[in-house]
Amino acid sequence: MRISQPSYRSSTVTMDLMLSEYELIKRIREISEKNDIWRTYIGMGYHNCCVPHTIMRNIFENPGWTTQYTPYQPEISQGRLEGLINYQTMICDLTGMEVANASLLDEGTAAAEALALAYRQNKRKNLFISDKVHPQTVSVIATRATSLGLTYEVGDVFKIEFSAKDIAGILIQYPDTTGSIDNFTNVVKNAHANGTLVCAATDLLSLAILKPPSKFDVDICVGTSQRFGVPLGYGGPHAGFFACRQKLVRLMPGRMIGVSRDANGNDAYRLALQTREQHIRRDKATSNICTAQALLANMSAMYAVYHGPQGIKDIASRVHNLTLVLGKGLEKAGNKIHNEYFFDTITVSPKHSWDTVKKNAEQAKINLRYNTDGSIGITLDETTSIEDVNDLLKVFQANVTVNDILKDDDASKRSISESPFKRTTPYLQHPVFNIHHSETRIVRYMKALENKDVSLVHSMIPLGSCTMKLNSTTEMMPCSMRGFTDIHPFAPVEQTNGYLQLFSELEKDLCAITGYDNISFQPNSGAQGEYAGLRAIQCYHESQGNAHRQVCLIPISAHGTNPASAQMAGMQVEPIFVRKDGSVDTAHLNEMITKHKQNLSCLMITYPSTNGVFEETIGDVCEMVHEAGGQVYLDGANMNAQVGLCRPGDYGSDVSHLNLHKTFCIPHGGGGPGMGPIGVKKHLAPFLPSHPVIDPLSPKVDNRQNYGAVSAAPYGSSAILPISWAYIKMMGPKGLRKATQVAILNANYMSKKLEKHYKTLYKGKTGLVAHEFILDIRDLKKTANIEAADVAKRLMDYGFHAPTMSWPVAGTLMIEPTESEDKGELDRFCEALIYIRKEIQDIEDGKLDASINPLKMAPHTQEQVISSKWNRPYSRELAAFPAPFVKGSTKIWPSVGRIDDIYGDKNLFCTCPPILPEQ
Repeated sequence: MRISQPSYRSSTVTMDLMLSEYELIKRIREISEKNDIWRTYIGMGYHNCCVPHTIMRNIFENPGWTTQYTPYQPEISQGRLEGLINYQTMICDLTGMEVANASLLDEGTAAAEALALAYRQNKRKNLFISDKVHPQTVSVIATRATSLGLTYEVGDVFKIEFSAKDIAGILIQYPDTTGSIDNFTNVVKNAHANGTLVCAATDLLSLAILKPPSKFDVDICVGTSQRFGVPLGYGGPHAGFFACRQKLVRLMPGRMIGVSRDANGNDAYRLALQTREQHIRRDKATSNICTAQALLANMSAMYAVYHGPQGIKDIASRVHNLTLVLGKGLEKAGNKIHNEYFFDTITVSPKHSWDTVKKNAEQAKINLRYNTDGSIGITLDETTSIEDVNDLLKVFQANVTVNDILKDDDASKRSISESPFKRTTPYLQHPVFNIHHSETRIVRYMKALENKDVSLVHSMIPLGSCTMKLNSTTEMMPCSMRGFTDIHPFAPVEQTNGYLQLFSELEKDLCAITGYDNISFQPNSGAQGEYAGLRAIQCYHESQGNAHRQVCLIPISAHGTNPASAQMAGMQVEPIFVRKDGSVDTAHLNEMITKHKQNLSCLMITYPSTNGVFEETIGDVCEMVHEAGGQVYLDGANMNAQVGLCRPGDYGSDVSHLNLHKTFCIPHGGGGPGMGPIGVKKHLAPFLPSHPVIDPLSPKVDNRQNYGAVSAAPYGSSAILPISWAYIKMMGPKGLRKATQVAILNANYMSKKLEKHYKTLYKGKTGLVAHEFILDIRDLKKTANIEAADVAKRLMDYGFHAPTMSWPVAGTLMIEPTESEDKGELDRFCEALIYIRKEIQDIEDGKLDASINPLKMAPHTQEQVISSKWNRPYSRELAAFPAPFVKGSTKIWPSVGRIDDIYGDKNLFCTCPPILPEQ
């Protein structure tokens, strides 16, 4: 197959020879053990926690949960959708807000999204950030604000002058980064009186005993649910949260789960209000968010389900009480505590020198937060013991113990329970949070949810542009190794040598694969990678005195995140046409380059194209853009058709993001985690993301610029990078190349096998496709009133998840088989589509009713099929067992009938539905 001009074909990639599974586990364990695990009390939004082993084993380490996709087909996704609506309910209950989404990437990006919402809502261009907000959050917001042309000020929120009515939104932290708890009632009142939205970053566990932010009448709450049962993982992945007032719901970013009803009138869950999102609204979307953190959100929700409201309150109270004891002990020893009220964090001015305390801490292998003003921050957590508190007292040379302090009557003087900040409102009252408190019950509940969903443990998931390939057990095992899970993202770098070695080796391999010179691992999704790459391009132009270059050319067939990310980066998006054969219209591209030559920033292009064909002119296209002074951003979504065959850096691309959750085997987790590192050529390397706490830039990068952060953690979701590292090491250069060849072979095999029954919409000049292809279903609307959605739902009855539906062309199905599926599975899927085409033929011939037929009524639930009533003009057997390979012993049943999308959006309900008496 010809994938590009010969001069762009990849030369032999220089990489390590492949490792066996046994060799790899031995090597990765050695690397993990190079990370030093100290007792860490740094805080700043990251906390040690007790991850319930039953949740770790049954969700985090379970392919039935990890290999699901974003629930675009809700009838076979009810399990994770229920888990996510539990998550939304948990967030709403604890924050006191009315609606919440199904997670964002982290606290920093959630805060940036909140202030961006404020800007969209009132069109003002000034933001105010409390100087008591975590520094990484401030940096993420600053990067985003600069991109959007907004100004921001960091200062004392109690001294804001609102009268000019020019502030879009303010961000407060509650409790703040120093640990203090403040009353924001008047701040919020003054803000609202002048049309300013108020966003609060908050700590979820604290809200179990602390007055929720809603009591101050804030508009938006953000934060992270990490300490609800998710490991530190050197910064991620963790689920950020976003909750707001009902009036702002249509401006809210990210996925949102809603309650609708199915064809039988039963409650059912689905993704709600999708018309807000990038895959539909493109550059007009509320956000570029595509991947969220669904797997981690489900873990945190299950943590709340397992512990229940009393268990969560007990954990919070214990953490708070130990912090009270520590504070009292330090005060008794002559240290100054800066906080009047606090939850788990205190800021201390030590009696003895800062250096003395630090030396004592290091000798005890304890990490504290050392502030530039000479104070020291200490944050306790769920794992802290009485012995730990005694050791902390020794670090400060306090000649007192916990038992001594507990004898003192005023040990609880600063207790939240005795303060105006005490929580008085209930939470987690829904039955789901009050009946699964034994391991027996929680295991059965997790398994019941898992059994409602189709994942890769059941059958292939041939979603085009999603690369649902094998996530092997050996690749996943390092994610549970303590050397990777128990490291704080702001631990001193000398304690993280294992991670640094992993990053270095993975950067080297990815550069060898792509032809780029440097990699940034900070972007924790593909869309964030797009944004980071476009920001690098803009910063480069600015450094060359060309800040006016802001036009971004994007083919109309591009992923929706492309224009959404370009808009977020402050660019002017101009569309490029595609030809009838699916390739970029180079004549129109040339016309647009000429038109915008003076202001051209870049071209965003996908290779192979989103239409499933290799653009043979890709090298010429890159050259055209460069000659006009622009840069080339190559969307890395389709790298699974390139690895080992060609390299973007060789045929002219300047920057790409790499979807490690596609090509490089990180599982999709039902909608996250993802990972979107960017590769750049040398001239863009100085403009890679930086960080205010830990500098993530490679030492070999010259002329570093203070770009700013795009994620809260320096290396994004570090704890899942071992998956991609392991995949590359076990495949080796030859294996990687073969995987690409087989992925392309499988797609062409399926396209050929189906050609007598369905038209493949686009093919290359050779009559072949790339690693994916589009089936044109549109004519069936005219002949049988059958649409792509009907075929998608009917595939569920055959035991398969549908291909990508109505994208990139409305009324079509896009299929990507990947290299992981054998011929038998490819044949079964093709046979399912062929059987469905015969059913459509029966509709066309009048043998099946035009409106009540197996496609229009699909999917068929077990409850429907075994019901005593069956009044449909086709048999139960045709409904549920339509092909010989669909067997009763292995059949996957959809748990609900076809869901009513329109009803769900008109009757928006985004928390757990009430339990009716008969249930």
